[in-house]
Amino acid sequence: MTVPTHRSTLARVGTAVAPSALSARLEDGAHEDAVRAFRFARETFIAGERIDMGGLATRLGVDRTSLFRWVGNRDALLSEVLWSLAVPTLEQADAATHGLSGADRVVAILTSFAHDLITADYFRAFLSREPARALRLLTTNGSQIQRRYVAVVEQLVREELGDRPFGRDIAPGDLAYLLVRVSESFTYADLITGDAPSAERARAAFDLVLRPEEPR
Repeated sequence: MTVPTHRSTLARVGTAVAPSALSARLEDGAHEDAVRAFRFARETFIAGERIDMGGLATRLGVDRTSLFRWVGNRDALLSEVLWSLAVPTLEQADAATHGLSGADRVVAILTSFAHDLITADYFRAFLSREPARALRLLTTNGSQIQRRYVAVVEQLVREELGDRPFGRDIAPGDLAYLLVRVSESFTYADLITGDAPSAERARAAFDLVLRPEEPR
């Protein structure tokens, strides 16, 4: 996996590593219909409402065929809406930790991100409304969102811990995947195990993983 090395666009690394047809259309802005459909869908999601392709097509004054041609299917649209909300959340966490370095900064960013997901009402509404779809889009190996988040965390690991974290034989990408799975376990705990989601428990787990014993 090739990951850009500039810190200022940390949260945008994911889209560069795992682009989609819709993300390309949104990035260049040339597809005005796709951009307009995406904005309406994003507004609907933030309002805590279900994104319905039929209703969205009606709002746009087009048929469903045109809408699908512009943005893809519902999963593709939902994935881009979810990632578009993750990006500013990650950027805020990134900006707030510039005084930290090493494992401290990695833990702070990941904990902040988990906390914001857990406390965002519209996001929790989506998880409650469509739990199976949410887990599939967010946490499976076919998930574009998971691949993007792993890429972001890998970039962060490389910046703060180097290409051989703690002098151990673990690749930054493997450590990033482990950290993302830890994050998912506590952020979506209610859907996975029935426990309450907890950013503090996630922080404790990040702290344990990222503060190992000194190499022997």
